[in-house]
Amino acid sequence: VQLQASGGGLVQAGGSLRLSCAASGRTFSSYVMGWFRQAAGKQREFVAGISRRGITTKYADVLEGRFTISRDNAKNTVYLQMNSLKPEDTAVYYCAADSRLPTVVVDAGRFGSWGQGTQVTVSS
Repeated sequence: VQLQASGGGLVQAGGSLRLSCAASGRTFSSYVMGWFRQAAGKQREFVAGISRRGITTKYADVLEGRFTISRDNAKNTVYLQMNSLKPEDTAVYYCAADSRLPTVVVDAGRFGSWGQGTQVTVSS
């Protein structure tokens, strides 16, 4: 599957952004999807994940309920709604997919397909 992330940008602290990740190539609904982020000088970290039908979601504890992951299988797209953004949310955000996963996982190494990343910058 090919993934194309979009929706990043520059926003002030407290603002919102919605990231999108469009998939093509194979049956989108067969993929567990995830969002990860990588800040400058840091390792890539799990942000959120969603199961094939969107029934199960999982979030990084540090988000404190500010982000919401969703998917529209009819549009082959997964979303990440980010609210109450903080400067520490600044990072390149990546979407990831894998059809072999039994459920949502936080380990980036278990995802086989990755998008190109979209930059999110939150100013204070």
